[in-house]
Amino acid sequence: MQISRRQFVTTAAASAAFGAVQLLRPDTSTAQTKVLNLYSSRHYNTDNALYEGFTKQTGIKVNLLEGKDDELLERIKSEGAKSPADVLITVDAGRLWRAEQMGLFASSSSSILNQRIPGNLRHPQGKWYGFSKRARVIVYNRDRVNPSQLSTYEDLANPKWKGKLLVRSSTNVYNVSLVSALIEKLGAGATESWCKGLVGNFARSPSGGDTDQIKAVASGVGDLALCNSYYLLRLVKSKDPQEQAIGKR
Repeated sequence: MQISRRQFVTTAAASAAFGAVQLLRPDTSTAQTKVLNLYSSRHYNTDNALYEGFTKQTGIKVNLLEGKDDELLERIKSEGAKSPADVLITVDAGRLWRAEQMGLFASSSSSILNQRIPGNLRHPQGKWYGFSKRARVIVYNRDRVNPSQLSTYEDLANPKWKGKLLVRSSTNVYNVSLVSALIEKLGAGATESWCKGLVGNFARSPSGGDTDQIKAVASGVGDLALCNSYYLLRLVKSKDPQEQAIGKR
């Protein structure tokens, strides 16, 4: 398969994160030069193993440039038509939307990807493909919350959680995607009401990242919080006993 530019992207939707693929510029000589220039916001050893396997199978070398999601988008935009990027890997459906609005993606078609990846995890014009997903979950303090009380995102606006909820800033792309999904499901009016109820239940003003919310729940600042699932698993599998205890709490 000939590789054109702007194809691979990893993304997250409201309650899940998707790995995605999107070529960045068509009609390149990448396949002929046996080099794939990959811009990635992911920093995992498992990814490096995939790149090595790709090179062994195809003979195409992967030139990896790592950076933060939004910084990579701005870099590709500033590089313009001369960008060396063939493939972008980022996280969250919200960032994919931003990249599409910035005109960074070229449409593509892959019969293999179309066959193997469900329609809801790929752009209808082939501007990105989703490869992995993760849940945006509700974490809670076992000593203060009975899990039978937990149900849906919508229920987090219930006054029974007043002063007990922790969440990061509304400008964070994970929360933007969550709200977008709720608008799709509930409608704009109902989602606005939900947001107001959610804010009314805050234990504190939003601050920090997902890991900070988990730690705050464990320390009793709040009783429950929203986070992506892998943040919790990082703590559980940490070599630091204190972090392990927080993750298991």
